[in-house]
Amino acid sequence: MSRSREQLIAENELLHDRLAEYEEAITAIRNGDVDAIMVTGKNGEQVYSVSSAETPYRTFIEQMSEGAVTITKEGVILYCNPRFAEIVQSPYERVIGSSIKSYITPNDNSKLESFLSQLTKKKRDVIIVSLNKTQYLRLSIHLLPPYLQGDNYILIATDISDLKKREYELNETIGKLENMVNALRALRIENVNETLDIEGRKNLLEIANDKLYKEICKLNSLVDKLKLQAKK
Repeated sequence: MSRSREQLIAENELLHDRLAEYEEAITAIRNGDVDAIMVTGKNGEQVYSVSSAETPYRTFIEQMSEGAVTITKEGVILYCNPRFAEIVQSPYERVIGSSIKSYITPNDNSKLESFLSQLTKKKRDVIIVSLNKTQYLRLSIHLLPPYLQGDNYILIATDISDLKKREYELNETIGKLENMVNALRALRIENVNETLDIEGRKNLLEIANDKLYKEICKLNSLVDKLKLQAKK
């Protein structure tokens, strides 16, 4: 049965609309705008969730207790999780696109630049930097692999401010104990010297007493002799 021109035009428009609908759905899936797809089949309507392999990993990164940052060689922050924004005390929207150098003290900025320049794909290392006088970060840094924008770095930032505070307090306590030990050592040396002086004076006194005793003995002997002579 032949179809009329009007029927062909209508079928063509219907196919065109379906194609546009499918293309719109595919575009939405690619852009991550779709959470699930409903499919009608012989078993009725079924819902399939749309999730990529990286979704669990991204969820973990977003909720982890450490700060996670991706930066360029120039130090521009391409991505950070909410925890890092909390650590640097800045809104998440402002952190993205800013320079990591703006959050680190000048002295540690030069240290970080030197550290990054020596980092290789096979090397992963740790560096301690300070954000201010009372806040310190432990940064675990390594290069991203080539298939994940390999010219960029990923940083895992751990706030160790409390640890540094305890370390400072411990060093302060150690310093006080060392001063006490040095003071006790000096006191002991002084006591030893005084004891030696006393012993020395005691020895001199004993020598003098011995000499005096001998002189007294001589005098007593002389007196006895004189008494004997006087009796004669």
